[in-house]
Amino acid sequence: MVTNYLESVEKQFKYYKMLGEKTIQQCSDEMLFDHLGEGSNSIAIIVNHIGGNMLSRWTDFLVADGEKSWRNRDQEFAEVITTREELIQRWESGWSCLFTAIESINEENINTEIFIRNQGHTVVEAINRQMCHYSYHIGQIVLIGKAALGNDWVSLSISKGKSEAYNANHFNSSKSTQHFTDNLLS
Repeated sequence: MVTNYLESVEKQFKYYKMLGEKTIQQCSDEMLFDHLGEGSNSIAIIVNHIGGNMLSRWTDFLVADGEKSWRNRDQEFAEVITTREELIQRWESGWSCLFTAIESINEENINTEIFIRNQGHTVVEAINRQMCHYSYHIGQIVLIGKAALGNDWVSLSISKGKSEAYNANHFNSSKSTQHFTDNLLS
């Protein structure tokens, strides 16, 4: 059960990472730093926040509070990333930290109580909390990218008007048990 859960979690995180990356790849450098409107965040700001959150939450995941004293959350919402290269570096460092932590979880430590801002969580609760948080923000990144690109947007899922063909392809195949991302991430 633990192994299945952790494999599923890793695939799900990789799926969200892929959605963000495919959006970032479609956007021009200018689009990464544009805001949809006053008070909104750019893709660069969202990446900075996700990266900061990941580094804080997943560093020493099983032994230290997830809100590190060195984290400056307010600065994550400032325009400190100024190039695509900095954006990619922040993105990759956060995800690397997350995947290293996930790989450290096993049957012996999955029941460890961990803390985020002094609030106790099971490991599973903490993972689920962060997965929801990241999917929320990656959805924002996708929305910003789609709005910026307009008709030039390349769909990351089933394109409009293609659902019937997509479903026919799946229902014409034999039933199988696999994670929904298996064909997407290979």
